[in-house]
This record gives sequence, structure tokens and C-alpha cells, in this order.
Amino acid sequence: MLSLIDIEQSRRAFLSVGSLALGGWTLPGLLAARSARATSGPPVTDKSVIFLFMHGGPPQAETFDPKMTAPSGVRSVTGEVQTTLPGITFGATLSKLSRLAHKFTVVRSFQTGDQVHDIKPIVCRDTLEANLGSIYSRVAGTNHPRTAVPTNVALFPRAVDPKARPPTKNFGDFVSSGILNQAYAPFVPGAGGSLQQDMQLKLPRGRLEDRRHLLAGLDRMRRTFDGGATSPLDRFQEQAFDTILGAAADAFDLSKEDPRTVERYDTSRLVREENISKKWYNHKNYAENIQTLGKLLLYARRLCEAGCGFVTVTTNFVWDMHADENNTTIEEGMGYCGLPFDHAVSAFIEDVEARGLSDKILLVACGEMGRTPKLNKRGGRDHWGGLAPLMLAGGGLKMGQVIGHSTRDASEPRSIPVTIKNLLGTVFHTLFDVGELRVTQGLPPELVRLIESNEAIPGLH
Repeated sequence: MLSLIDIEQSRRAFLSVGSLALGGWTLPGLLAARSARATSGPPVTDKSVIFLFMHGGPPQAETFDPKMTAPSGVRSVTGEVQTTLPGITFGATLSKLSRLAHKFTVVRSFQTGDQVHDIKPIVCRDTLEANLGSIYSRVAGTNHPRTAVPTNVALFPRAVDPKARPPTKNFGDFVSSGILNQAYAPFVPGAGGSLQQDMQLKLPRGRLEDRRHLLAGLDRMRRTFDGGATSPLDRFQEQAFDTILGAAADAFDLSKEDPRTVERYDTSRLVREENISKKWYNHKNYAENIQTLGKLLLYARRLCEAGCGFVTVTTNFVWDMHADENNTTIEEGMGYCGLPFDHAVSAFIEDVEARGLSDKILLVACGEMGRTPKLNKRGGRDHWGGLAPLMLAGGGLKMGQVIGHSTRDASEPRSIPVTIKNLLGTVFHTLFDVGELRVTQGLPPELVRLIESNEAIPGLH
């Protein structure tokens, strides 16, 4: 017969396995709180957003606005390719996306407002200095009520490659929760910690099942000792087990994916690492981008399918193409950045459509700024805040169009500018029922004002 000491030690051993520490909560407690909140229902839609941040600032001419009638040194150095939209061309590196142009929207009048290296619009003054996903999880709750998948996740190369370096924080913290509680910060797979370890389920399933029965037995003993009426295994404890064994764990496990789908997304074979010039200080960034970008987007799709509401995807600093000692030329850099982007995003668009999720997942792709209209003397383009590339795919929005126009040299909008506030408005109107949010109790007033004050990009809704 077990002694009281044995019982307590066994219980603690079990709970060290069965708890998913998140801000001090055990998973059963977290699920119970989330369920209680769900009785009224948070003012969120059934849609998700994946924000692919093109860290460093992508060039507008070599991506979605090639300007081939402009003089040499201004027009796209990679040439152009015709898209499925009449009269619309992209930079020639984006050949796969050109064949899918009718399935997404490009904005040619997007301004980021300055030419500073930072991580706007993911984290900036206009987001309360919080990751956009933190705003979502503050409204929706930190975990999906059915699957317990975190509602806010940030994916960096380490999520799919343990040998990859951590994300750079020189220009801002992707996991900042700003004025919001740290509990709403993004969950970061590959960053270690007890939640990550428990999601991986390192215990054999049989041992976990044994501990499920052990907890039931211990609860029966506790009722005997303290006269309580606690059920042997309440539904939130049961759901915690189901989460560890089920949807949440599977969403974080790429080995559960069809190998043919993994192959379709894989960008690692596009450029061999030994062919990346070592004369650039950032050559390791280029290698990691090529190795991981496709699988990161696949990972993001799996998370959204399992109930995650906002996923940040980025690799370390790659789109900064000055052609200096640190960074590549535009022409060479589009091979290291443009080719993986073209491959991964086209795979994502086709995959999401095949799975019937095009209206449920919005993909946003942009950087913190654009690139100078004129090449510098080394064959690079420098920082530029007057115009930047922006593409959006899915989310139930109007696709197959180009919004706005730029000047002949792609230096600034020739039509009404689309701003970061407009982009935030599109994200918020995709994720939230803004009318219901206005009357929802318990939300920070500044958060409500932020969400309802930003107008969406005209022509998308």
C-alpha cells in the first residue's frame, strides 16, 4: 500500500509531465479558464493570419513592380516575367508566383513611412509595441478552446533546424508583448522551455497512459483523505491529456505531414550552400533562409489548421541588398532570397487552396521598407521608405488584382498611399468582429481603440 509520502511524490512526478507551463498555469487550469471565457465567445472570426516578414527590406522593382520601361539602373536587374493578369509583370525571379497572380493581390502603393531597419509593422508604435499576434491572443485567449494550440506563434529557423541561430534582436523583439501581459507573447517553437519539451511528448505513450490512471487513483485517495467531491479525472484534465497526445502535439510535428507536401514546400535544394559567396558577412543568413523558409511556411499552415490565429514567420536578416561587405548585390541576392520566396509562397498558395483553406487563412508578406529606385555603384539598392512591396493572399479577400500605382521609377505612390495603418486595419478586420469587439467587456481601452481606428486597405474587402 502506498504511503502518503509516496502518493505525494507520485502526484508531483505526474504533474511535472502533465502540466504545460504557460505563465504559471497548468494546462488543465488554462483550458478551464478558456472554456469559461468561451461561454460568451470572444469577438474573433474563424480566420487566421500568417505574417511572412521579409526582414531587411525587399526591393520593389525585382519583386512586384519591375518598371522595365525605366532607364538602366532603375528598372529590374533580373528582368520581368508576364503574370496571369493582363498587362502585369513581376520580377523574373518570381516565375512560379507569376503563374498564380490571379490568386493573390499585390499593392504597388504601399509606404512604410521611413527607411529605418526595425520590425514594423509586426512590432511598432502602431501595434502598442506588441507583436500583432499578442493583440490577437489578448482578445481570443492564449490557446484555442478545442485543440489548446497556442493562438500566437512566432516561427524562426530554429523551429525546423535545431542548428540554426536564434533570431536577431538588433532591430526589435519579435516576441514583445508591449503594454500587454507577457502571457500574450508569441510561443516560439525551438526555443526550449517546458512547454516546448512537453509538446514533443518525450515520454513513451504507455507511460503517459499509466500516469493518467495514476492521477485518477490519486484523486480517489484524496477524496478519501479530505472528504472532497472532486471527480476522478475532470474534463479539463482529460482535455490536457488529449492535447498532449493529439491536435496540439501533432500541429508542432512536421513528421505528421504527407512527405509529398513537405517535398513541395522544401526550399533547401534551390541553392547549394557551398555556392553562396562567403565574401558577404551575411552569407549564413542566406543559407538559413534557403534551408528553412519553405518548411516554416508549411509549419505555419499546420498551426493555423489546428486553430492558431496568428503566426509570425521570418528568417534572419536577408533582404538587405546594399552590395557592401555585409550584404549581397540585388542580382545575386534575389537568388538567395527571391527564389526561396517564390518557391515557398507558391507552394503555400496551392496547398491552402487544395485543402479548402483559402478563405480561412490570410498570408501577408512585406518587410520594414523598400529599396532605392536607383542602383548604387556597387549593384545594390539602399534603404527606402517611400515605397515597398506588399502582397496578400487568401483570407476571403478580393484576390487577383493590383492595388495602387507607383511613379515611373518606383520611388513613391502615384495613387493614394497604402500605409502601415491600412495594413493593420486589414489584419484586424480579418481576425476580429470589430462591431462586437467595441462592446466586449474587459479589454484594454487602448487596444480597442487601436483595432477599431485603422481602416483596411481599400478594394480588398
